[in-house]
Amino acid sequence: MEYVIELKNVDKEFKVLNRHEGLKGSFQDLFSRDYKIIKAVNNVSMNIKPGEIVGYLGPNGAGKSTTIKMMTGVLQPTRGEILVNGKVPYKNRTANAQNIGVVFGQRSQLWWSLPLIESFKLLKDIYNISDKDYKDMLALYESLVDIKDLYSKPVRQMSLGQRTLSDILAAFLHNPPIVFLDEPTIGLDVSMKAKIRNLIKALNKEKNTTVILTTHDMGDVDALCERIVIIDKGTMLYDNDIEHLRSFFGAYRTLLIKTKKHPEELTDDEKKAELDNVEAIVKEAYADKDFTFSSTDEGWCSILIDESQVRLMKVLNHIQEKIKVYDVRLEEISTESVIRKIYEDAENMKKAN
Repeated sequence: MEYVIELKNVDKEFKVLNRHEGLKGSFQDLFSRDYKIIKAVNNVSMNIKPGEIVGYLGPNGAGKSTTIKMMTGVLQPTRGEILVNGKVPYKNRTANAQNIGVVFGQRSQLWWSLPLIESFKLLKDIYNISDKDYKDMLALYESLVDIKDLYSKPVRQMSLGQRTLSDILAAFLHNPPIVFLDEPTIGLDVSMKAKIRNLIKALNKEKNTTVILTTHDMGDVDALCERIVIIDKGTMLYDNDIEHLRSFFGAYRTLLIKTKKHPEELTDDEKKAELDNVEAIVKEAYADKDFTFSSTDEGWCSILIDESQVRLMKVLNHIQEKIKVYDVRLEEISTESVIRKIYEDAENMKKAN
């Protein structure tokens, strides 16, 4: 099997100074050799095939960005082996950069004051894209999204969504085998998120580009990822397809209800009383089922329900029979909740993999 990315027993450690407090401590720190070792990535191994879209998930500080930086050649692993397109990234940084595309957070690779088309022309020269390939790529972009109107627009005048869209197009422009996308839909509205997800999916299908996606948005994962890798505290917890993840954790969904017209105006004690009342009503009818109850800052009562045990609508109907419900929201289980469940149930995860 040929892989475009191979990681074998990769560790990354950072040497961090144990700092002292106060002015005197700051002076001591100048000459201190009191260091501690932080292991940001711990024995991570994975192989990624051409054309895969892999969701690389984990909470903040889990080690995602460190792993990505090692794959892009920015960081050298402390131990282990990494091959990207058959080369060691940190030893072949220039060659590696020619064969990857990167979109990291809100850091644009476009020229701020130039019209978008001028940024594309500069990238064409930087990556030595032939005239034919450049024209073919622009034609493909124009068939996928309404981009022509943005060609003459300076990047600084674009909305966040337009700039993100343009950055993704720039990352794919030289037709790299691999593209790394870090939180590509963060801060965007529902319409722009859908447009960007469709674009990524279409470019992956058309060019067979391998995509490594880091995100906290389960909508991105559901729309794009066939495979999920989850990391926490530097250690890989899960590596399998998304359907396996869903089946292992059941059909978890969150029911959010308002039991008062303006719950945000309730005191903390009143919010707790409302939640306790909802919890009592649910447990009265479903004492043998597992639920997780919490209250949001806005005063909504939140109920995490495993629909493999009981249907969400049955729970909602029972609540409505007992008390007045002013508003209802449904949410899929969040990425953070999935990660927490995986981490807390490590023994079951051995059965899942």
